[in-house]
Amino acid sequence: MALRVFACFAGGYFMSYALRSVNAVIAPELVADFGLSHAQLGSLSSAYFFGFALLQLPLGIWLDRFGSRRTDSSLLVVAAAGCVTFALAQNVAMLWLGRALIGAGVAGALMSALKGYRFWYPAERQQQLAAWMLVVGTAGALTSTVPVQAALSIAGWRGVFWLAAALMLVASTAIRVFVPRDEERAVHPAQPGSVWNGYREVFADPYFWRFGLTAIVIQGTFISMQSLWAGPWFTQVLGMGKAQAAQALFIFNLVLLFGYLGLGWLLPRLAKTGWSTLRIISVSTTVVLLLQLSIALIDASWAWVLWLPFAIASTGYIIVQPHVSMTFPPALTGRAYTAFNLLIFVGIFVCQWLFGVAIDAFRALGDAEVAAFRHALLVWVLIQSLPFALLLMWRVEPRPAG
Repeated sequence: MALRVFACFAGGYFMSYALRSVNAVIAPELVADFGLSHAQLGSLSSAYFFGFALLQLPLGIWLDRFGSRRTDSSLLVVAAAGCVTFALAQNVAMLWLGRALIGAGVAGALMSALKGYRFWYPAERQQQLAAWMLVVGTAGALTSTVPVQAALSIAGWRGVFWLAAALMLVASTAIRVFVPRDEERAVHPAQPGSVWNGYREVFADPYFWRFGLTAIVIQGTFISMQSLWAGPWFTQVLGMGKAQAAQALFIFNLVLLFGYLGLGWLLPRLAKTGWSTLRIISVSTTVVLLLQLSIALIDASWAWVLWLPFAIASTGYIIVQPHVSMTFPPALTGRAYTAFNLLIFVGIFVCQWLFGVAIDAFRALGDAEVAAFRHALLVWVLIQSLPFALLLMWRVEPRPAG
């Protein structure tokens, strides 16, 4: 039963992560078929995160009211409809709508699982289960690289999305049929007014924003790169072919997967030696920014290798959300999770779109394609440095325990 519950929710999260990252591989086909600019490509891919972010606050209420099984299985049907819309698209507006529906449909894939796991599994298993879910998600990102590139020559990008729609329906059905109903029978929904008052309390907390502003930009930038801009960087800046870029993305996501596994092993050991969350984030963010500077400045065929330590260093941010959420009372923990998730995905939406806008702006100023990408990333390093400085200088502390 324990394996069955995990496998059902993991299937939905696997698909959500695969669809989050797939545009990094199919971007050349979309640009060729629809004549997309960089800004349009960034906006199109970020529509996923727009839909995802839009549902975060109502998601917390639905999980309290209906439970994990019904909420997640119903939303995955919406994601399947988004895949069908994307596959049938004849213009950019339909592509955008399909992508937004996919994002809305998978908005509960991880949060539903984590809420359900708190009911079904003991407390000492929670961090381990969260780490395993991230491993499953990264495996989904791996599937969206070389396997999708191979599928493009057989079925095209439309065929890929028809297959994704079918798999989404399978995941939804598995959750609906095989996940037990005892968690939703135990749900005791709060009154609507108290639900929204809880969100107001979360968003009014200074410590929430101390880490949240940094996560918006730093974590938002990394996921924007992973899910879209890494692919065009490999092909347009480093001159890779499509197959070679897909292989590089596969290695990038494989390293990320092992990075999550390694971080899960390392965290207890760092805690024993006195490393705080702030110290871990400070070190990892410094490394992330230095690596981005190197990626922007080094012009060499081997420079794609710099993306691998970039992936490893970025894994540190998975500890921020549980750290901040656990500073709130137990009654607010769920809303703290979804509120923080909202910040992150708004950040991804904005970063993914504006990075494309920045590239087009440098092109309009006379830069060649490669120079425009590099200058946009340099500007982005500066932008990320601002909330990081605020994190280090803002001395606000979490509320006292209890």
